[in-house]
Amino acid sequence: MSTSAHLPADTGLASGTVTDRLVEANARYAAGFADPGMDARPVLRVAVVACMDARLDLHAALGLELGDCHTIRNAGGVVTDDVIRSLTISQRALGTRSVILIHHTGCGLESLTEDFRHELEDEVGQRPAWAVEAFRDVDQDVRQSMQRVRTSPFLLHTDDVRGFVFDVTSGLLREIDPAA
Repeated sequence: MSTSAHLPADTGLASGTVTDRLVEANARYAAGFADPGMDARPVLRVAVVACMDARLDLHAALGLELGDCHTIRNAGGVVTDDVIRSLTISQRALGTRSVILIHHTGCGLESLTEDFRHELEDEVGQRPAWAVEAFRDVDQDVRQSMQRVRTSPFLLHTDDVRGFVFDVTSGLLREIDPAA
């Protein structure tokens, strides 16, 4: 179900923004909220790294409940230095042991190149410090991301790292063989 289905079409705000609607939705949520009595340690001791694409409802797709996992999302679900930072904290401070990487079909990063950085530099007069991390082959990018996790010196637990491609039309995961 899309998030917008949870938001009323008419919020009573003649010039309200999407953020106003979300804040109002939060007020309704908080009115019935009860402290779940859990800490930040994920029950399943797993961290999921996935693309930020709005079509991926990770909790529903993986049968997860609140508190089950750490979820780290970015453009492409790419394992960057910041993802390694988050995974390191997840493992060393909060007890996770497994890592699941999820890319998906039809990813916007497949249509970008590093030229995107050059275009930004031309537009704003400053080159971004980050790489776009664009890719043409989603399977190969999952393999690269698995390798980045497995070889990080900061991560304690790299024996249970698995990568998948989520099909946005069927909802199914397809596991990627790291050795292929």
